[in-house]
Amino acid sequence: MAALPRLVCVSSVVLVVWAGFCCAVCVEVPSETEAVQGKSMKLLCISCMKREEVTASTMVEWFYRPEGGKDEPIYEYRKTNHEFQSRFSGRIQWNGSKDMQDVSITVLNVTLNDSGIYTCNITREFEFEIHRPLFTSSRLIHLTVVEEAGEDFTSVISEIMMYILLVFLTLWLLIEMVYCYRKVSKAEEAAQENATDYLAIPSENKENCAVPVEE
Repeated sequence: MAALPRLVCVSSVVLVVWAGFCCAVCVEVPSETEAVQGKSMKLLCISCMKREEVTASTMVEWFYRPEGGKDEPIYEYRKTNHEFQSRFSGRIQWNGSKDMQDVSITVLNVTLNDSGIYTCNITREFEFEIHRPLFTSSRLIHLTVVEEAGEDFTSVISEIMMYILLVFLTLWLLIEMVYCYRKVSKAEEAAQENATDYLAIPSENKENCAVPVEE
């Protein structure tokens, strides 16, 4: 009977590991808000499903609003992808996931005129037999397009710290090498001296003489 708790614990661990591999973790990460002219920009829109939303069908609408203007549709997903005629025609790429938790798009060849507010509307219709309620959510992305990428302060600090750590590790390695070399050299010299002293002892006294060995 004492083996039963261990068996239960092992089974629980295996179940947790299996669940970790089978079920992807969804994290609602905000999108970046600065794009560089001429580059591609992924507009991140993630809406994690709850347990009861797994059997729901997802519809996605993307809108763009220039400064001082109105929302205009630029892209939608309703079982199939559809791109509206707009300033983005031919420049939008769907980057959504198969489970429709990530419904992001990528704007290709970004221009300075692409600055503005992007809205991502997600609608999920529950597939129940009696009723089909709707769940809606929205994400706003205030995008600014710049001509050249600026220096990221965090990345600069990280790069400096990396070089400092690299120099420190190199010096530490050199010190360790010198220390080990000196230690080995002293051990060899001591062993050589002991061997010389042993050879200098008359042969009749060698039987009662032991050569000391240093660690």
